[in-house]
Amino acid sequence: MQFWLKEEMAPQEFTRRLTRVIACVDEIMQQEIRPLLAVDIIEQLHRQFAILSGGRGKGGAPIITFPEFVGFKHIPDEDFLNVMTYLTSIPSVEAASIGFVIVIDRRRDKWSSVKASLTRIAVAFPGNLQLIFILRPSCFIQRTFTDIGIKYYRDEFKMKVPIVMLNSVSDLHNYIDKSQLTEDLGGTLEYRHSQWINHRTAIENFALALKSTAQMLQTFGACLATTEMPRSMPSSEDLLMSHTRQQGKLQDELKLLGKQGTTLLSCIQEQATKSPTSKLSLNEAENVATMEGLLVQLNETEKAFSQFWSEHHLKLNQCLQLQHFEHNFCEVKLALDNVLAEQAEFTDIGDSAMRVEQLLKEYKKLEGEGQESLEKAQLLAVIGDQLIQSHHYAVDSIRPQCAELRHLCDDFINENKKKHDILEKSLELHRQLDKVSQWCEEGIYLLASQAVDKCQSREGVDIALTDIETFLGTAKEYQLPSPNEFYNQYELMLTLDVKAKAQKVLQKLGDVQEIFHKRQMSLMKLAARQTRPVQPVAPRPEFSPKWVSPKIRQPSTLAPHQKTSEEHYVETDLNSVEKEDDETKFEVKNEEILESSHDGESPEPEQLDSSKNLSPSRRIIRDLLETEETYIKEIKNIIDGYIIPMDFIWLKHLIPDVLRNNKEFLFGNIRELYEFHNRTFLKELEKCTENPELLAHCFLKRKEDLQIYFKYHKNLPRARAIWQECQDCTYFGVCQRQLGHSLPLFKYLRGPSERLVKYQMLLKGLLDFESPEDLEMDPGDLEGGSAKNGPERTKDSAFSDDLQQALAMMEDLIKSCELAVDLAAVTGCPDDIRKLGKLLMHGSFNVWTVHKDRYKMKDLIRFKPSQRQIYLFEQGIVFCKIRMEPSDQGLSPHYSFKKSMKLMTLSIRQLGRGSNRKFEIANQNGLEKYILQAASKEIRDCWFSEISKLLLEQQNNMKDVYEDEENGRQISPKSLGALPVGRQL
Repeated sequence: MQFWLKEEMAPQEFTRRLTRVIACVDEIMQQEIRPLLAVDIIEQLHRQFAILSGGRGKGGAPIITFPEFVGFKHIPDEDFLNVMTYLTSIPSVEAASIGFVIVIDRRRDKWSSVKASLTRIAVAFPGNLQLIFILRPSCFIQRTFTDIGIKYYRDEFKMKVPIVMLNSVSDLHNYIDKSQLTEDLGGTLEYRHSQWINHRTAIENFALALKSTAQMLQTFGACLATTEMPRSMPSSEDLLMSHTRQQGKLQDELKLLGKQGTTLLSCIQEQATKSPTSKLSLNEAENVATMEGLLVQLNETEKAFSQFWSEHHLKLNQCLQLQHFEHNFCEVKLALDNVLAEQAEFTDIGDSAMRVEQLLKEYKKLEGEGQESLEKAQLLAVIGDQLIQSHHYAVDSIRPQCAELRHLCDDFINENKKKHDILEKSLELHRQLDKVSQWCEEGIYLLASQAVDKCQSREGVDIALTDIETFLGTAKEYQLPSPNEFYNQYELMLTLDVKAKAQKVLQKLGDVQEIFHKRQMSLMKLAARQTRPVQPVAPRPEFSPKWVSPKIRQPSTLAPHQKTSEEHYVETDLNSVEKEDDETKFEVKNEEILESSHDGESPEPEQLDSSKNLSPSRRIIRDLLETEETYIKEIKNIIDGYIIPMDFIWLKHLIPDVLRNNKEFLFGNIRELYEFHNRTFLKELEKCTENPELLAHCFLKRKEDLQIYFKYHKNLPRARAIWQECQDCTYFGVCQRQLGHSLPLFKYLRGPSERLVKYQMLLKGLLDFESPEDLEMDPGDLEGGSAKNGPERTKDSAFSDDLQQALAMMEDLIKSCELAVDLAAVTGCPDDIRKLGKLLMHGSFNVWTVHKDRYKMKDLIRFKPSQRQIYLFEQGIVFCKIRMEPSDQGLSPHYSFKKSMKLMTLSIRQLGRGSNRKFEIANQNGLEKYILQAASKEIRDCWFSEISKLLLEQQNNMKDVYEDEENGRQISPKSLGALPVGRQL
């Protein structure tokens, strides 16, 4: 991950450029020839015994002036040398090479001072001299001494340059222009020594700061160049933040230094900006040039640092981007691999239309779960492409990962399409088979419903033939296939089970068509023999036609004594076609499930004996399995006997529009119940026969699947309303007679409710018997009392715990189903009532409503209570009005929605003495209160405890949210409200 930091040349280039900046600063400030700074000799400079005014002599020679200074000869030699060294190092190298002009002003001094000045200059002047001007002492005696001393001591001074003695300033003007002399020498050159010192100090400090900053940047660059990138994303992010903070500090220092340099430059140039005629002195001009040079180096430093940081920051970001990309790649790839694995395991194509529809729903759910991973993978591939286009350094690593992501996405999409195509084809196949079966059912019913006595006349025969021809004409509507076409079309879908089913259905189709053909032939022959009167014979009652779930058998498999009503009719009246009809015998069998489960023959003695030999626990499990099979048959009977015939064209005239349009609501999800119990739950319960300890786990495992009962019960009130409106229609009477049911349909639609109660009773009964270790005990041992301690051991066993959990789960399900039925009976409920969560409790209360006027603070209370049905949800409470309306059982309560409130907006409290059945709930603003009176103190305590617990949970949740978002101020403390639970008046 850190190879680019070692191979990249940017840090070395950055260091080289900063080294060049430092060298340029030294060159500008002439550090090679100027070992001292103004701040080092600031005290000596302030004494002003020598100044560099900025004036120039002939040829541009710099002028150093020695003003009148009392005690010049007492100045230490070191101080004099330091000042001279500093002053001679300020002018440019070109100017200094010309030589300096020295002007010594001793007009008010003595010869001794002149002598001391010349002596010191001769001994300690560090630069080249061009000319020395001496303004003689104005006193006559001292001037005379000076003239004499110069003559006698000239050789002693060892001056290699001319010394010009001047009597007055006007003589000096003959050698040097006035504009190059200061005012004290009669010139016009403006010079302020304190300002000169300030400018020099500021310039040198700026140069020093620039060098120091450049050196810090060099150190920072070297540190970054040797930094190794961490392996984890958090560490990389921390490193990036740390480097960014350091860069920000250095960048701020550069900006501050730039502001200081600009300000200093403007201060130096200030004199020239005062008026158009003003211009800078040579000193100021040199200072400006120095500052401009330093600012150029500062700008170069900023450019080098900006370029270096840009490259370094880009690399850090790219490294972090790569880590993010690789991390996300691993997560997305794992998710897609899991989804593809689930797709590969999804091989079931169903064995019925209903099963295929369920599989399509399951696969759609699976596809939806994988869609998020697919979108993440596609987005990550796009991000990878963007990294590649931005010339990421790890292009060779990113490109194959992007290709792999797209390959996985294509596999997922293609597999989805393949699975959908297979399931859609399977659904089409089973629907086609169902159409064929339905057509055969209707044909069998038509043949069975043709009364024998009506075929004794030519008119009756013609009607029967017309009915048959009309029915055979409906074959086009059902698109009945030929076996060859069917197998060619669905060959890939034909598993062994489906193939067997298809063969059975197609065989049934062929048999029914053959029967219709033979019936037509028989009727046509009968019509031709109508000249001979025929005695009508009615079919015997025991052979009355049954059209629910008909079973068609091959003629060879029919028992000799099994004859249909048609065969009886043919045998009695159609002697000429008796042989043909004998070959077309078929049986229409009525699966009378309820009666067969209760009205069967008495069990064999061996069965009774085996039942006695079973332990109580095993008898309970056997009872559970037997009743489960009966329950499944009852549901199947409803589906085959009431739901399927609704699609028979021969019965549609018996079905009212209200029933036809609300068939789904009348029966609810009863098909879903049948599929679950027949395909899943029964098979799992059968495994408990030999392993009773699996029973509780069986219920707990299917906790979510059993929620289909909640859906069924939620629909029951609507189903009851449809039944009450249509219960007297002819269709239900026909279906009930065909099934042989003694009770009307809706009694059987209550079967799922009774089944839940049966589960509850069986689980309770099982808890009263032995633990798993005792299940294998001999029944005699049980009778002998050896199992007396069984329940105690069961309580301590995992088996007992599982049974108790299963029983609690079943009791909760029964309770939720009952509440769902009650809530579904409430009229006028808004759609958002579902947002209040799970329904927990409901009951009837006397309710007083109290409204408090916020201005008058005057209570207005309804002294007469209202009767209200109240529903408690997880997140709210609902008030419903109770009204009594007539029904089949007399007056019965009906509920209409009145008001709903969220719990988070409420407070609750108990009332004082004398109100042990009452409690009060109120809005947080206190403007609206409700006093609720329960039927008993126990009910009041139960409701008060449950509401208090819910309010406390919501308060804790709101506090957690408030603490998480306190910095953002998204939630105000006021929004939490007060929770005065349990306060007393």
